[in-house]
Amino acid sequence: MPNSNTIHEVLTAVFQVRPVPDAVSAGDGPHTGRGDGQHNGGGEELSVLLWQRALDPQKGTWSLPGGVLRDDEDMTTSARRQLAEKVDVRDVAHLEQLSVFSDPQRVPGCRLIASTFLGLVPLPADPDLPPDTAWHPVSALPEMSFDHGVVVEHARARLAAKLSYTNIAFALAPAEFSMSELRDIYCAALGYQVDATNLQRVLKRRNVLTATGHTAPSGRAGGRPPALYRFTDSGLRITDEFAALRPPA
Repeated sequence: MPNSNTIHEVLTAVFQVRPVPDAVSAGDGPHTGRGDGQHNGGGEELSVLLWQRALDPQKGTWSLPGGVLRDDEDMTTSARRQLAEKVDVRDVAHLEQLSVFSDPQRVPGCRLIASTFLGLVPLPADPDLPPDTAWHPVSALPEMSFDHGVVVEHARARLAAKLSYTNIAFALAPAEFSMSELRDIYCAALGYQVDATNLQRVLKRRNVLTATGHTAPSGRAGGRPPALYRFTDSGLRITDEFAALRPPA
């Protein structure tokens, strides 16, 4: 017989590449450095959206947005609904299911099975978050609730893998970008340096990028204005199933 005390919840690890000073904890000052000592060229890093628990169990720890799956909705619908209702995040450019966490002891009380999702928000978006919700650098997570830190690790690994063999970066990038801006997004998401010239060559060979014909303003040092590009597709597709972007030797 089914366990009448079993509840099914949906959790989403929402990532965005954000400038370091903007990755703040609720009620705290800005984070000014990475916990792993790594820095990317653009002063940006991958951040995850978390809310702080006001009640026990584990009051004061930080949780991924989510909640109980309704009887009248599928899991993807539930994930999008709860992001909109609970943390007012609606501009999710990519959402995909990750794993199911079903350890009977993962939370106290009634058994709670979690279906987890990866969500990506593009760089220009700046959702108006509730007071108990904030972006945190993935490299310097606060004290996490239950197994939510493990969910973040799974989501980060999935994103890093897909950056190698798909065009998933379209969901992190603005509509138009220079190659240096796109490199900074890749560096932040991967956690290590990527050469802009090599990245451009690889992505062009896979027909991932399209030149817009526009240019960005020159930098302070002057010089030729950088060309702007966009992603050819606004949906996920495999570009090279055997490819792997590796950290520098």
